[in-house]
Amino acid sequence: MTESSFGYMGFVGVSTGSSSIMQVFPRWADVLGLPTRTLVGHDLPVDASPASYVALLEQIRDDPHHRGALITTHKMNVFAAASELFDELDPFAVSCAEISSVSKRGDALIGRAKDPLTVALALGDFLPEDYFSRSGAEVLILGAGGSGTALSWALAERTDRSSHVVVTAPNQASLDHLRQVHRQHRTPDDLIEYVLVDSAQATAAVLARMPQGSLVVNATGLGKDRPGSPLADDALFPLDAYVWEFNYRGTLEFLHQARAQADERGLHVVDGWRYFIHGWSQVVADVFDLELTPAIVEQLADAAEFARQ
Repeated sequence: MTESSFGYMGFVGVSTGSSSIMQVFPRWADVLGLPTRTLVGHDLPVDASPASYVALLEQIRDDPHHRGALITTHKMNVFAAASELFDELDPFAVSCAEISSVSKRGDALIGRAKDPLTVALALGDFLPEDYFSRSGAEVLILGAGGSGTALSWALAERTDRSSHVVVTAPNQASLDHLRQVHRQHRTPDDLIEYVLVDSAQATAAVLARMPQGSLVVNATGLGKDRPGSPLADDALFPLDAYVWEFNYRGTLEFLHQARAQADERGLHVVDGWRYFIHGWSQVVADVFDLELTPAIVEQLADAAEFARQ
């Protein structure tokens, strides 16, 4: 019996072929004992039509060999265009209006938003549990899309919560949507500040008022699917800041900007590799109905690092 008889998993993105997961997934399949080592990319442009999303979700639903999929850039667009195709959506998917995991249970198509969980796991890998209460640090999230929404949600859930989280976006609709998500989540009104920015210089001005030790995050997608950074090259990060680039591949201009200032300004610079590990491992577990333990996640991380090298 051929491997294709056991089906395959999908990956919905923009440039899936360049992702490390294409080399990593077969190794993870061996570690987890999955029934298939095949991962198939479904590439769609950033501005894909709603009909494209509907067609793809119908393909996943109707193909008995398609086990499910992880969705990256298109999470919010899939929800907007195709949420009615799902038999079940989890509360995060409904509240955040995004779908990052597509799985099947019998004839049921299930959509979940795994980002609030995965971003919290990745944050916990480098930020001490008591960091905000100990330091009084604040948070600046550049980008109000799916990943930025998930991080702001996760930050609101922390027992050790920052007193002030600033979220920027270049359009008011994104900020309005995020505000509505937080209202549904019953996030305290005074926790989140929503700032409209129309240029890298405007974003740099917001950065300039963040206090020492702040957490600064690039959740815009710039530097991955599209080149560029949300910040101008002369923008200065706060002293002793944690600077988190959600991306691990691409042109990574934001990451390079932070690394150039790391020594002089005492920055703790983190790329998106562990976020990638948690994001993918959680969805693979979802698609194949597995339980992950921290020890298994570390085995997957080791296998991914080996494949990456």
